[in-house]
Amino acid sequence: MSKEADLAEKFWKALKSDRTVMLGLADHENGRAQPMTAVFEGDHSGPMWIFSAVDVDLVQAVADGEHDALMHFVSKGHDLFATIEGRMRIDNDRETIERLWNPFIAAWYEGKDDPKLRLLRFEPGDAQIWLNENSLFAGVKMMLGADPKKDYKDKVGEVRLQ
Repeated sequence: MSKEADLAEKFWKALKSDRTVMLGLADHENGRAQPMTAVFEGDHSGPMWIFSAVDVDLVQAVADGEHDALMHFVSKGHDLFATIEGRMRIDNDRETIERLWNPFIAAWYEGKDDPKLRLLRFEPGDAQIWLNENSLFAGVKMMLGADPKKDYKDKVGEVRLQ
């Protein structure tokens, strides 16, 4: 498996475990991002989905069509970091809402027909992924003569997620 494929696989596994991301528009004037929950299906070869509400500023910012977006992710154990470039738009596809609906999403809405409900579609593109080795382990390796710069080069990469 290539380094890029390995990084991508580790990213998708970490995202499936902890779906919280920071999401924002790439062209937003002040660069703000906000926490959202990303959902993806199957083998992660398709879009990521974010349930939100009509009155959320990010949703209002994409109401006029598709926009460049940035997603930032940190795994629970801080052993993986990622920045993902992509395209985002509102896509209130009824079949997708039905398929992805679950009790955690339902807790935020008055049902699948809630007029405030909006489904964001994030199409991932290029990503930069960093693996963060345990600092104690890295320190021991350094004391044994390992070059941390050489060891780190396999733990970061540019990856195409789509």
